[in-house]
Amino acid sequence: MHTDWNTLLFAFSLTLFAGLATGIGSAMAFFAKTTNTKFLAVSLGFSAGVMIYVSFVEIFFKAKISLTQALGERNGTYMTVAAFFGGMLFIALIDRLIPSFENPHEVHKIEDMENDAEASAYKMRSGLYKTGIFTALAIAIHNFPEGLATFASALNDPTLGIPITVAIAIHNIPEGIAVSIPIYYATQSKSKAFGYSFLSGLSEPIGALVGYLLLYSFFNELTFGLLFASVAGIMVFISLDELLPSAERYGEHHLAVYGLVAGMAVMALSLLLFIK
Repeated sequence: MHTDWNTLLFAFSLTLFAGLATGIGSAMAFFAKTTNTKFLAVSLGFSAGVMIYVSFVEIFFKAKISLTQALGERNGTYMTVAAFFGGMLFIALIDRLIPSFENPHEVHKIEDMENDAEASAYKMRSGLYKTGIFTALAIAIHNFPEGLATFASALNDPTLGIPITVAIAIHNIPEGIAVSIPIYYATQSKSKAFGYSFLSGLSEPIGALVGYLLLYSFFNELTFGLLFASVAGIMVFISLDELLPSAERYGEHHLAVYGLVAGMAVMALSLLLFIK
C-alpha cells in the first residue's frame, strides 16, 4: 500500500497534537480555578461517542474489506473479529499491568491544587513524587497504542483522522491533570509538573512512529486489515473502560449519555458529508 509523504506528515501531526493534549490538561490545572465538571463530563462522553461510532461503522468495516480481499469472505470475517477482540485484549493487558494506584484512570480535579488542607496532606506523603512519576509512566505506556490507533486511522483516511484526533485529545486532558497534581505537590514546581505531563503525551507520536517503522515493509491488505480491526477494538475498550466511567465520575449519568449521543451524531454527520 503506497502512502505519500504529505499523508504521512498529516497523520503524524494529528497524532502529535492528540498526545500533547496532556499538556493542555496540565495548563488547565494551573490557570483555571475550578473544574467545569459538567463540560468535562459531556466532552468525555462526546469522545466516547465518536470513538465507538467510528470504530463499529467505519474502521471495523474497512478492516473487514481488506481482510476478505486478502483471505476470502469466510476467513477474512473470522480474522476481522479475532483482531478486533485481540486489540481489546492488548489494551486490557496494558491496563492490568499498571498497578491500580498508578493507573491514570483516577479522576482528579483542578480544585485539588487549591485546597491547602489537601495540599498539606499530599506533601506529607513521602512517596508522592514517585507516584507522580509512575503516573506519567503509566500514561505513557497506555498512550502508546492510542498513538498507533490515531496514526493508522489518519493514514488510511484523513477525514477520519481529524475527529478521532479530537476525541483522543479530549480523553488526554484529564490524564494531564492526573500527572500534574502529585508532581506539583511533591516539588512545588509548576514547570516540572507541566514538563512530565507534556512528556507523558509524547508516547503517542512515538507509538505511531515505531508502529509505522515496524510495519511499513509489511504493509499490505492483510496487515492493514489486522491493524485496523485491532485499532477498532482498542478504541471501543478505551471508550467503555475509561471515557464513560470518567464522564460519570466527573458529572452526572445523563450528561455523559447526552455527550455520547452527540458524539455519535456528529461523527455520523461528518461521515455523511464526505461520502464520495
